[in-house]
Amino acid sequence: MAQSVLWSLKRSVAAVGIIAIAAGAQAQTSSPPADAPQPPQNGTPAQEVAPPSAQETPQREAQNLAPDAMLPAPPTGAPTVTTSPTTGPAIGSGPASVADLAEGLLDAVVNISTSQSVGGAGAGPQAPQTPDGSPFEEFFDEFFDGDGSQGGNQKVNSLGSGFVIDPSGFVVTNNHVIEDADDIEVVFPDGSKLKAALVGTDPKTDLSVLKVEPPAPLKAVRFGDSRHMRIGDWVMAIGNPFGLGGSVTVGIISARGRNINAGPYDNFIQTDAAINKGNSGGPLFNMKGEVIGINTAIISPSGGSIGIGFAVPTELAQNIVNQLIEFGETRRGWLGVRIQPVTDEVAESLGLDSVRGALVSGVVKGGPVDDGSIRAGDVILTFDGVPVREMRDLPRVVAESPVGKAVDVTVLRDGKEETVKVTLGRLEDSPSAEDAEEGVTPEGEEPMPDGGEQGEDQNGEAEQGPAVALGMTIAPLDDERRAEFGIDDSVEGVVITDVQDGSAAAVKGLKRGDVIVEVAQDFVDSPTAVTDRIDALKAEGRRNVHLMIADPTGALRFVAVPLE
Repeated sequence: MAQSVLWSLKRSVAAVGIIAIAAGAQAQTSSPPADAPQPPQNGTPAQEVAPPSAQETPQREAQNLAPDAMLPAPPTGAPTVTTSPTTGPAIGSGPASVADLAEGLLDAVVNISTSQSVGGAGAGPQAPQTPDGSPFEEFFDEFFDGDGSQGGNQKVNSLGSGFVIDPSGFVVTNNHVIEDADDIEVVFPDGSKLKAALVGTDPKTDLSVLKVEPPAPLKAVRFGDSRHMRIGDWVMAIGNPFGLGGSVTVGIISARGRNINAGPYDNFIQTDAAINKGNSGGPLFNMKGEVIGINTAIISPSGGSIGIGFAVPTELAQNIVNQLIEFGETRRGWLGVRIQPVTDEVAESLGLDSVRGALVSGVVKGGPVDDGSIRAGDVILTFDGVPVREMRDLPRVVAESPVGKAVDVTVLRDGKEETVKVTLGRLEDSPSAEDAEEGVTPEGEEPMPDGGEQGEDQNGEAEQGPAVALGMTIAPLDDERRAEFGIDDSVEGVVITDVQDGSAAAVKGLKRGDVIVEVAQDFVDSPTAVTDRIDALKAEGRRNVHLMIADPTGALRFVAVPLE
């Protein structure tokens, strides 16, 4: 029994050797309290106690124990301390490093240096403010206008960013970086420079493609799919802010689908990764090293980054870049309609279950849908299977579609959904084609009655007099009133001759000289037709009346006016 206890104690001593030694050292400097229990002097019969070993003797002497006394049991519940060797002072660990990712991408990101001759002084980008005598003062003056004290024509330099997408030398940047430049130079991370030729540019999306002729294949990066990116995903920007090439910043995607009124196809990625002047045209990477955006704009009262930057997503940019490389220009699909937003009032007046879609306010004469497949007053709900959630979705999805493609378009017409097949035309880069302000004629009009003056029927002259409705005075559109308000001969309907201040019509922006073409999608050609249709809508319990309005030139819009 004693032998068994002794071996057990040996194992315990070995397991807590560090603690036992520390306890022994403490025992040499302090004595136990008077009331502390003393170890037994004769804990077991003599014949059962084994003689102490050579390893136990020092421990007995340190604790003033008799040779035949039992060693006290080790403390119960003593903590076990495990340490690992260190080669230096301990440091806190931060977020995962992006050094390896950045190292593999830096060589594909370039600086874009442009110059142009301008008349007068101070016409180019202005250098950031620096204290007098700052070491950066001369550095910035090299690239910016400086003090602009020289008169006459002068060479103005500016800087931006870009990235190589093909080893043969194709480089992507922003249109505003190279716009109106006389000379374009691409500066690589190793300091080498190559003259660049402009392959193509697209001001509507602010994208351009350049071409250099390298002596050897270049390091290139590839496009990723920005549609897979989510708010909160990490991104990394590399660029040339204020001429400081090769700058790397990291942040997250703050928002998607931002409209900053920069162009007709706004669909920006918003990021808080630091983007400053000179970052324009540089890439925004995902954590796979794929380009998912082209840094384009910032919001900043000071001109520096405040964490609100915008990038063109690759879901839009990649198709534009491919077209510029292949054709030297963009070739966008074109539907040939004018549209306006669907408001709450318009949705209610048309019987829509929610505010969605794009309201067709006019059709371009000679355009792809001038055959009546889509009419003024239709609400386009889906295009080629893509839901149109709001008006600005439609121009973008149409522009991204191939020219000549036959697509299905779902419209709401007369309170019912219909699907029509249309073949897209090509959007020409001209104001008349893009804005579609001219040649717009309402579709689906009822033919004018045969014989007699406009608006005249079996009720005789009664319909020819003015009437009052919704705070408006309305009258037949005859030659005298056409001349008075300068209304084009192509415009038909009922003219508004006066609008009462503070009325529902005035609040909605209706004014003298506007022409009511339709009421609730029914063509009207007399004041009585207008008032009768409004009375019918009131009897049905409608809260708004949906009006098609033409201005004197014939441009159409839809207005939902509350029924009084």
